Amino acid sequence: MNEPRVIVAGSLIDGSGADVRKNVFLAMKDGVITAIGPKADRPNNDKAAIDDFSHCTVLPALVDCSVSLSQSPSLDKTMQLSSEKDDPAGKAAMVERHIRYCHAYGVLGVADSGDICSLVELDPNTITQWGVIDICSSVHLKRSGQDSPAVNQPERDFLKIAYSGNIESEQSLSLQLNYEYLSRILQQKGDKKAVVVANGRQQVREALDAGCDAIEQGYAMGEDNLRIMAEKNVLWIPCALRAKNALDSAGSSGDVCCRFSHRYVAPGKPVPGAEAFWKKIVNEQLAQLRFARELGVTTAVGTGAGSTGILHGESIVEEMKLFIKCGYSLEETIRCASENGARFFGMEKLGALAVGRQATFLLTRGSPKQLPRKLSYLEGIYVNGVPCTYYRKTPFKAV
Repeated sequence: MNEPRVIVAGSLIDGSGADVRKNVFLAMKDGVITAIGPKADRPNNDKAAIDDFSHCTVLPALVDCSVSLSQSPSLDKTMQLSSEKDDPAGKAAMVERHIRYCHAYGVLGVADSGDICSLVELDPNTITQWGVIDICSSVHLKRSGQDSPAVNQPERDFLKIAYSGNIESEQSLSLQLNYEYLSRILQQKGDKKAVVVANGRQQVREALDAGCDAIEQGYAMGEDNLRIMAEKNVLWIPCALRAKNALDSAGSSGDVCCRFSHRYVAPGKPVPGAEAFWKKIVNEQLAQLRFARELGVTTAVGTGAGSTGILHGESIVEEMKLFIKCGYSLEETIRCASENGARFFGMEKLGALAVGRQATFLLTRGSPKQLPRKLSYLEGIYVNGVPCTYYRKTPFKAV
């Protein structure tokens, strides 16, 4: 059991979408938040440890709703191929590395669409270290044959169904499954949530008619589908960064990718019209995101980390910037990057900070105006009411 502890902070963003609160305290015991209030009303408790972070902002741990931990985002084709090989030890090492990257940026929950369940029996010691973040794994369905897989595998947390290809795919709008097969899968899903990757008006509409719980990507789906999602309370994971990354890739040649603050260029020939195409796609997706906010569609942050050029952990900052660009306030954006994803995927220990909820949160130096940029250098991470021993503000290399 944890001893009582009190955090004093300059600002608090609780993840509910409420306004920033200034000069607050959080009281915790046994890993649970017991009180939140103005600093001046902090209760006197001689037994409570007091941590003074008056120079910091407290916010909930982040959740990335679209991640492939076992896939390399490297621009090096050999790295991408090696991540696809059937090498359990190598994949386990890669997954562990990607988890560390997520953790460093305060991403303590991910919805993973890779195949990490097969690695669980590989090394119990390594898997124990993976417990620093909450990983929801998926049954990833994309084939159109009659060999319907068992969708209720007990070790899988949710279904992820590729009804369209990823937006970067040349066949992004072509159906990967037919409607009858999709409907049959969703009828058999039991109590598992179903996330459908769908792009285009028809594909998204059919996914909604079939009874999906969330739409991932949703490029070019149109306003009518957004209205249906608002009425049915279907979650949207827009993954706007995927198109933004493709636009950055198309600027000079077909093999250019933007690693956010640094630009990496590999040999390749320019693709005629690619830059104009992706600029149109990005603008349309951002316009849809603005309209979704107006309609009250529940949205969550998902980056597509593991895709070429989209880094684990770091990419969530860039996706959040796109939400803010579309008119979401910082408080709304943090709700989309924490509470909305945590509730959808059943991550009970994550989400908004409130009395009675788990005391797991991030500390960033400075004011909220410096967010989300300051997520790249956290002041600290608290898990279950105590400082997380896995996080080091100043990284070091073992000799």
